[in-house]
Amino acid sequence: MLDLTYSLTFYLMAIIAVASALGVIFLRDVFRSALCLILLFMTVAGIYVMLHADFLAVVQILVYVGAISILIIVAIMLTRDARQGQPMGKIKWIAGPVALALIAVIAWGVLNTPFEVATAAPQEETVKPLGNLLFGNPGYLLTTEIAAVLLLSAILGAIAVIREK
Repeated sequence: MLDLTYSLTFYLMAIIAVASALGVIFLRDVFRSALCLILLFMTVAGIYVMLHADFLAVVQILVYVGAISILIIVAIMLTRDARQGQPMGKIKWIAGPVALALIAVIAWGVLNTPFEVATAAPQEETVKPLGNLLFGNPGYLLTTEIAAVLLLSAILGAIAVIREK
């Protein structure tokens, strides 16, 4: 029963991930496309949780969902022509066959790779040793906080420069 629930949850997340990836590609509204990208990042984090990769799941949520996606949405909202979307150009006739070739190569790689399914949790913890390195003695908490303040000031400076125009 547990294996069936695990499989159904994985397939549901995979379907949501593929649908949101297609939404990123095919939606004409840039803002909705960015929202689909956030959903894609969240489902990837969910798949990491199912694979017992808890540190990767937390990093996925913090870095991609929390930082990069918000940065993309702020950049979209600061642009003037965000509501019009991207007009299709002459390159779409070249992009179609290239995309189909890429899909064929990826499908061939997935179908010909012997994947091993891990059903048991890992034997050693991953988050606790990394937390001890970051917050323990001697830790890197101060350098991490300095980098966060530096990045925040750079983003606020960029917004101030853009708003003046």
